[in-house]
Amino acid sequence: MSDTPDKLVIEDLYKIFGPAPDEAMTLLDQGLDKTEIFRRTRTTVGVQKANFSIREGEVFVVMGLSGSGKSTLVRMINRLIEPTRGRIFLDGVDITAMSKDELIAMRRHQMSMVFQSFALLPHKTVAENAAFGLDVAGVDGQQQREQAITALATVGLEPYADSYPDELSGGMRQRVGLARALATEAPILLMDEAFSALDPLIRTEMQDELVSLQDKKPHTIVFISHDLDEAIRIGDRIAIMEGGSVVQIGTPEEIVTCPANDYVRSFFYGVDVSKVFNAGDIASNRALIVFERTGVNVRAALAQLQDRGRALGVVTDRENRYRGMVSVNTLAAAAKGDGAHWDQAFIPDVEPAPAQMDLSEVLSRVATTEYPIPVVDDQGKYRGIIDKTILLQTLDKTT
Repeated sequence: MSDTPDKLVIEDLYKIFGPAPDEAMTLLDQGLDKTEIFRRTRTTVGVQKANFSIREGEVFVVMGLSGSGKSTLVRMINRLIEPTRGRIFLDGVDITAMSKDELIAMRRHQMSMVFQSFALLPHKTVAENAAFGLDVAGVDGQQQREQAITALATVGLEPYADSYPDELSGGMRQRVGLARALATEAPILLMDEAFSALDPLIRTEMQDELVSLQDKKPHTIVFISHDLDEAIRIGDRIAIMEGGSVVQIGTPEEIVTCPANDYVRSFFYGVDVSKVFNAGDIASNRALIVFERTGVNVRAALAQLQDRGRALGVVTDRENRYRGMVSVNTLAAAAKGDGAHWDQAFIPDVEPAPAQMDLSEVLSRVATTEYPIPVVDDQGKYRGIIDKTILLQTLDKTT
């Protein structure tokens, strides 16, 4: 995703609430913190000096304690809250410079928002609630219905289109809220604590729903959360906010292994690394000698292992697809013939793990096998191996 173009770019963004924003900005420039600024001016620094970009099609999670500025930040992106200073670019267009009419059009066609509250209209059917944004935008009634039904089908609620909100469970009502955002076909979803009011089991189901939605039709999603498990479960990258500032941005793996400060470290202290890493994240492609099957014969491979004092190697084809694991003993046995029969040199029953395998399953497999586990991507290409040493090094980085 690192090669994906930026969808949203936030430049030097500030929000000051209260009677003396100019004085507060001056004090910020002098290096005072938000607590001291409030003491002097009764003015609150909501967000300060936010600079980051959000890539097209990624789930960008913003986390922080209560009062850290995360909800203020997301509401500035569509100007529900007006920035005090700074710029926000959508596909290169400055949102902060838009006229009222341009802003309305942008909200109707480019961004949809899902709130913590379901905010469904009880006298309207599920389909009518899902079509509400289209109705406000003046879309033709038949088209409203068609787009609403399509959105409800996406979240598994098409059979309930003509039901009413009070006939649905809490999770189903939140799905209607998500469908309402999807019905506009906007490429960007802003989700402010969208699942936090749900029971834990329903919340997990909604997170799965969002992940499934991204697999089918990726949106650019800015997701506000205070829940670490949720952020790790759904986020491509996570931004941590403290005192109105964005103090670190990175993948869950990057933040767990290299927290920027004690505040970030406290968020991830004791985190279950099996929820953060998968097999592809920790596989090492330097742990074993790799032989290209078409370029090296069995005897040559045996000589290389012996010369380097290594017991094991991995064999791939010229496209780097994994073919098998070999040892000094299996290579020596195969070399007794003509030295060309690689299939006779493979260690039996060494099954590769997919790169997306959960670390918890990897731990179980490593604990019950005498050989390292080869890891392959979804095309079968070799990514590296995982052994007990690599697992211990990973665990050591996160304690």
